[in-house]
Amino acid sequence: MKKRSSLCNILVLMLAIVFAGSSTVSSQVLNKPVAADNPNLGGNSPWTAACASSSFNEYFVNFTWSPPLVNSDNEFVLELSDANGNFGSPRELARASDKNNIFDFDFEFAVPTDIRGENYKMRVRSTSPAKTSPASDAYSMYFVDYNSPLLISQDGNGTIPPGGTIQLCGGASVTLAAHNIPNASSYQYNWYRSGTPLAEKSESITVSSAGMYYVELDYGSICSGSANTLSNTIEIITGSSLGVAINGSDNVGLCSGDSYTLQASITGMGLTYTWYKDNSIVAGPVLEGDSFAVNTSASGFDGNYEVEISGSGACLERSAPVTVNNLGNFEVTRQNASEIVLLPAQSAILSATTTATSPNYQWFKDGSPITGATNSTLNISETGNYFVRVTETSGGCSGSPVDSDTTTIVSPDSFEFVIAYVGAYTACESSDATLSLSAINAVSSSGAKTDVTSEVQSSFAYQWKKDGASIGGETSKTITLSSFEDNGGYTLEGVLDSFNAASNNLNVKLSTSEVLEISSNGTVLCDGAAPIVLTTSKDLTSETFQWLRNGQVVDSSAETLTADEVGDYQLVITTNDCPLNSNVITVNAFDESLLSLDKPQDLVIIEGETETVTASGGQSYEWFDSNNTLLGTQDFYSFQQEGEYLLVASFGNCTISRVITITYRDTFAVPNVITVNGDGINDLWVLPNTFSRNSDVLVTIYDETGKEIFSQANYENNWPQSTTTFNKSSMIFYYKITKGGSSLKQGTITVIR
Repeated sequence: MKKRSSLCNILVLMLAIVFAGSSTVSSQVLNKPVAADNPNLGGNSPWTAACASSSFNEYFVNFTWSPPLVNSDNEFVLELSDANGNFGSPRELARASDKNNIFDFDFEFAVPTDIRGENYKMRVRSTSPAKTSPASDAYSMYFVDYNSPLLISQDGNGTIPPGGTIQLCGGASVTLAAHNIPNASSYQYNWYRSGTPLAEKSESITVSSAGMYYVELDYGSICSGSANTLSNTIEIITGSSLGVAINGSDNVGLCSGDSYTLQASITGMGLTYTWYKDNSIVAGPVLEGDSFAVNTSASGFDGNYEVEISGSGACLERSAPVTVNNLGNFEVTRQNASEIVLLPAQSAILSATTTATSPNYQWFKDGSPITGATNSTLNISETGNYFVRVTETSGGCSGSPVDSDTTTIVSPDSFEFVIAYVGAYTACESSDATLSLSAINAVSSSGAKTDVTSEVQSSFAYQWKKDGASIGGETSKTITLSSFEDNGGYTLEGVLDSFNAASNNLNVKLSTSEVLEISSNGTVLCDGAAPIVLTTSKDLTSETFQWLRNGQVVDSSAETLTADEVGDYQLVITTNDCPLNSNVITVNAFDESLLSLDKPQDLVIIEGETETVTASGGQSYEWFDSNNTLLGTQDFYSFQQEGEYLLVASFGNCTISRVITITYRDTFAVPNVITVNGDGINDLWVLPNTFSRNSDVLVTIYDETGKEIFSQANYENNWPQSTTTFNKSSMIFYYKITKGGSSLKQGTITVIR
């Protein structure tokens, strides 16, 4: 940093005082800030662009100004424009409060982390007096928050193509985007094709022309190169699509040993062919290899076959697949459950699917073929074990028949019902409940259960029971309960032919609509006060109840409770197997903090205005003035006069007192102009009460040469005195007001005669 010697600064300060007293100098001159060298870097020169980062962000600008002196409370503020050089909403970079006697100094600042632009400007503003310097020259400023090489890929998917090459066919296009930078859309980018800058500035670019594409973050004309963000290169090559296919059917059935050749639709163009089976290469790449013989003698020859072509001026493209099936190898799949419960007077349909090309079907029951059962489905009405046998009949292949999995048909031994709550239900909290049949299970002799709800629910006759007794009129699958008198255990029974079914039991406990209230003769424990007694209007004679403190039982026999400890008190009555809870009464220990005021106790008001103070927490209030006169009994009082006031708040037999002090605010400032024309108006320099008639405050006045002409403690608003003469029509004097050696106020007085 630039330093001045103490003697030099004293000389400049003396000149500033002289200039301040001159009638030809009216205000300071603030010069525009300029970039300065960094004193912490040896051999450094002023910066031309600010390329900041997390590892380096230390910059300096030089600022000069001319006397007269600024006020002692002045601060110089270094401000930054927006990226276009406008100061509509300037940002503060640095602030100096100790340079009011230094006319040439440097500001140190850090570039904000969201700054990116080419035309930032700076200026300096003084606060006392308020002045603003001219704007600096425009500077390129960037905070480089990402400084690693970018990686680009197709659509930003993170996969860089093999060899960094992407081929486009028939005028197609591709989108390239960076995939390794967080918040990619918040940056600007420089895209290049074969070294030529492109106009696109966003994080992605859509291209269709051949070339070498790469990108970097746009950190401006100077900072971009130093940021080291240049990406990988992706080469775009173009070609024509020929539309290759495999001749013939796209679904071929072959037997082992059959001869079959796949033929590409494009031949004789000097192309290279690669043949695939199930996405794995089985032949090639071979120049002019436009056909492939399927080896049906090999195990697993069946699958999906494709051909891929490439060559000069042609796009790399692959055909649609051709499916080759092994007619001697197929599957049979059962389409129903492994076990089916056959209900009385009902039938069921069994079915199967197969991959055989031309299948023959034969169904079996208990190991024997069923006469005439030669379709893919079978309608059954008897119990037993069923499966279907499939034989392939096409293609000249002779293979073994394939059997489906077996389905076991059983009849139920019994039925059971499952009932459940419908919707939201909480015991002892819900005011209503709906119960409904949710499932009917057929139970076999082995205990196995099968859900048969949809098949038989409409065939049963139903009856709801409460605590084992039938409920008149409740013969549907659903019952709704809406009174705590309905509380109890519920079941559902049903009859179908010779079967009798019963459900599980559901307990219903509905809440009561009764409200239980407790009250007390107080809520604050205080020495010497009457005991706090909790009571209720509810007759507890025949009730089962408990008094609780903080959730713990403290009494279960007395109909009233004396609260001799702080805590949350509540009464709970057990009715219809559910608790009935009262309101909660909180008993607090007596404490000064129970009384709250919405304003400070020492309150400053403007004379002639009203300020209202509101109290809270107490049961009653009394407001008194300094003569102990009762002013009011509400929870608030509006003050207009200075003085001391007393608030007494009652909490049962306890009280809290607060003293409130009201003082007036000083509302006028130190005058800087007086007129000594003898008219009795503004002839004297009159100070506010804060500074006048105070033995601890010293008032000193200097003439325009800096000579002391008046000094007085306990100033009585008596300057200028009658003996003071003024030899010009308008003269400037300087004043300083101090207390205990510390400056309170300083400035100028213009005397007009």
